[in-house]
Amino acid sequence: MARKLVAVFASGSGSNFEAVVSAVAGDAASPYEVSLLVCDKPGAAAIARAERLGVPVYAVRPKSYPSREAYEADVVRELRARGIDFVVLAGYMRLITATLLDAYPNRILNIHPSLLPAFPGLHAVEQALEYGAKAAGVTVHFVDGGMDSGAIIAQEALAVRDDDTPETLYPRIQAIEHRLYPAVVRAFAEDRVRLDGRRVTVEGGLGL
Repeated sequence: MARKLVAVFASGSGSNFEAVVSAVAGDAASPYEVSLLVCDKPGAAAIARAERLGVPVYAVRPKSYPSREAYEADVVRELRARGIDFVVLAGYMRLITATLLDAYPNRILNIHPSLLPAFPGLHAVEQALEYGAKAAGVTVHFVDGGMDSGAIIAQEALAVRDDDTPETLYPRIQAIEHRLYPAVVRAFAEDRVRLDGRRVTVEGGLGL
């Protein structure tokens, strides 16, 4: 099986970007290779991670374009020029438009720090704590035109402690993210992820 070329989109620190890259570092048999970081914030820490990891960066400011669609059309041109097979969103803080969705149908993945459909959008960990949820977790899902509304590929839950704060809960959620996301990306690159309506199955499981 040919190795799939992946573009990771990030807006912030890039910890999940690094997890996805590092999971296959030095693995000659890896089914995927992260060959591009797309960043919409040229000052983001993710860029420094990419430089350290040897991953090329395409950093552009969306406000430099007349519309979201024009920005994404430029990004799509870059993705196609580099032969990108699928896209992984990792802390990318922008809603995706049809321009990118149509270019990569059912080939865009995202990770979210809650058990969707609970607590979509920003500040999901804070939302869960404010609501008094007894469980939190991580969801990896396909991207559609909505807010964290695509079909769910994988989820993992953890208990919320009575004394949890965002500062204590989020590191435990991140630990799950850094393990779960690379496993899903690997399964997707190996063509083991099956989408049927909103139902998703992973042939052979994730091995976690």
